[in-house]
Amino acid sequence: MPLLPSLRDSFQSVIQFLHIDPATAARKLIAAALIWIAAWAANRAVRHLASRIVSAADDGDDTTFSATERRSATIAALIRSLGSVVVILMGALFTLNLFISIGPILAGAGVLGLAISFGAQSLVKDVIAGFFVLLENQFAVGDIIQAGGKSGVVEKMTLRIVQLRDLEGVLHTIPNGDIGSVSNMTRAWSRAVVDVGVAYDTPIDRALEVFADEAERFAADPAWRGQLDGPPEVQGVQDLGDSAVVIRTRLKTLPGEQWAAGREFRRRLKNRLDREGIEIPFPQRTLHVRDGRPGSGELVRDSREGS
Repeated sequence: MPLLPSLRDSFQSVIQFLHIDPATAARKLIAAALIWIAAWAANRAVRHLASRIVSAADDGDDTTFSATERRSATIAALIRSLGSVVVILMGALFTLNLFISIGPILAGAGVLGLAISFGAQSLVKDVIAGFFVLLENQFAVGDIIQAGGKSGVVEKMTLRIVQLRDLEGVLHTIPNGDIGSVSNMTRAWSRAVVDVGVAYDTPIDRALEVFADEAERFAADPAWRGQLDGPPEVQGVQDLGDSAVVIRTRLKTLPGEQWAAGREFRRRLKNRLDREGIEIPFPQRTLHVRDGRPGSGELVRDSREGS
């Protein structure tokens, strides 16, 4: 086949250029093959280590994604990405060292890296910030956070970027260096704050009893008891608004369950207040209308607007 002579000629040209004999070249090629086999095995070991970290943190409950599981998933993803880069880079350097001295290359790479670092200060800033985010465990994959003016679920994080998926499905990519402060809404536990207004003519003590009783029923419901982290707190009158007396209830929940628990408790409260005959008022406005004639009286019309 014409391909084999062509490859043989190319191989001979290379070894002549490198000033090595064919036997030495064959040994170096075998050594290079062994290096990349070792690199492949090291890469597999890195991935196995990452998988072991994830499996060690798995609590066996597929319905929840605990803080430990989120942190392990984050560390595992970082180990996979950095491990692959390091293994490939080391394999390339060892292979290159078989044929030429890499000392001058490493020295030149150091100078080049220094020059690049001055020109890519934002990249260095992102990497350093990402390192401290991981070191301090500020958030992990699966957390719901606000950072860099965006909010959403952390889908991916590396030493350089964080990716958030918001409620509308938009994926936001934020450099770590742009994260000035982080608000983590799903760390350890969460809380739903439910403010509901009742009419001013409602006996307030009676309303507080209804709220407390409904909160106890909600906490005792087997369907929701597992999402709560302690009994609900009816704190009392929070505000005397323009058209309503606002009563505040706080629900301490498992991480990320505050929104669902808050929605369900509001639904239950609405139904309960309807049964008790307690009005949830809406803003009212009174219009005074003049007909424009001298000495005429005022016509008063009351209208109501939905909140």
